[in-house]
Amino acid sequence: MQRMGMVIGIGPEHIAEYKRLHAEVWPEVLARIRLSHIRNYSIFLRQPENLLFSCWEYHGSDFAADMAAIAADPETQRWWRVCGPCQVPLASRRPGEHWAAMEQVFHLD
Repeated sequence: MQRMGMVIGIGPEHIAEYKRLHAEVWPEVLARIRLSHIRNYSIFLRQPENLLFSCWEYHGSDFAADMAAIAADPETQRWWRVCGPCQVPLASRRPGEHWAAMEQVFHLD
């Protein structure tokens, strides 16, 4: 199992909508996430900086393939089209990233 964390900005005018959407994530999107071996997934909001922090546990053996399966899923693509305009990617993210990956520097189980 691998713990992962990512961060992205959110437009302040989109916070209420983002919360509403995530209060009722589409079942097909959740099913695809589970099929791709993602567990214990949370998204946190930090205001007034307007940052979203996501963290999860990856329980699979081929992260790239599992992420490709999520990206290829039509319902997930539709979900991203709805949620994407709310998000503000960080200027410091790596090429190809939407959410910026974070390094885990501490964990207490």
